[in-house]
Amino acid sequence: MPEPIIVVDQLTRHFGDFVAVNAVSFVVQPGEIIGYLGPNGSGKTTTFRMLLGLLAPTSGRATVLGYDVFRESEWVRARVGYMSQKFAIYDDLTVLENLQFYGGIYGITDGARIRRTAARVGLDGHLNTLTGSLSAGWRQRLALGIALVHSPRLLFLDEPTSGVDPNARRAFWDLIYDLAADGVTVLVTTHYMDEAEHCHRVAMMRDGNLLAVDTPLALKRQFVPGTVWEIYAAPLLDGLHVVSTMEGVSHAALSGDHLRVITAPDLGEAAVRHRLEAANVQVSVIHRGEPTLEDVFLNLARNGVP
Repeated sequence: MPEPIIVVDQLTRHFGDFVAVNAVSFVVQPGEIIGYLGPNGSGKTTTFRMLLGLLAPTSGRATVLGYDVFRESEWVRARVGYMSQKFAIYDDLTVLENLQFYGGIYGITDGARIRRTAARVGLDGHLNTLTGSLSAGWRQRLALGIALVHSPRLLFLDEPTSGVDPNARRAFWDLIYDLAADGVTVLVTTHYMDEAEHCHRVAMMRDGNLLAVDTPLALKRQFVPGTVWEIYAAPLLDGLHVVSTMEGVSHAALSGDHLRVITAPDLGEAAVRHRLEAANVQVSVIHRGEPTLEDVFLNLARNGVP
């Protein structure tokens, strides 16, 4: 079995009395896409900074590509790609000039290699475009190209699709899949639950704690016990109040124009419908829904660290 790309053991970081990351442990295997999921302030970026050797831990240890990230941080940073939330690209340079500049930092002056990197992220038709004129989606492709210019085996992507439209997000994830297919390991932070569905495994963070790590399917099976119901009813808010107070309901919320309810396995459609209609809530449709990673996260957040 190949050696893990990342090994994290009880990694902890305090800022004064504030615990930003609390005894986090996980392992990443070669070629995996790991989604590091959680709301802003949950400890995702702090974990990244420690794994890159940019921030010393209060306690714990970690290795990246076999190197100790705190004693051999320069070796780590030379061998990984990092796309930060506030990536630095120069608007007064062209796409090619930005790639050449960052390639030079890694000692890469081969023009053909830099052009291959541009092609890898779909920028080969924009090499002479002034960077300041690029849309947000194309700027993020350039930032990814900069992170890839030295052909790293491991990529750290910190909220890479924040602030771009859904089409650009989808296109960016296609690039991530292509990189993983080529053997690149990807650790990506996001607060978009739908994006995390695309990862091989998902690590869920909240308040500095790692709540769970597993495949999206396994997380849903473990942490969404029961049945998901999509209920179309009127008045909607009255219906929400009724189902929220029912025994056997673990979660009830508005979801656009309907209710999304999670019940115990033995609480069926007929019982839910009867309770609503007894309270003068008219039910038009009830059908089963699919559990989501948002359901998983809400359940974990309610019940704390397992």
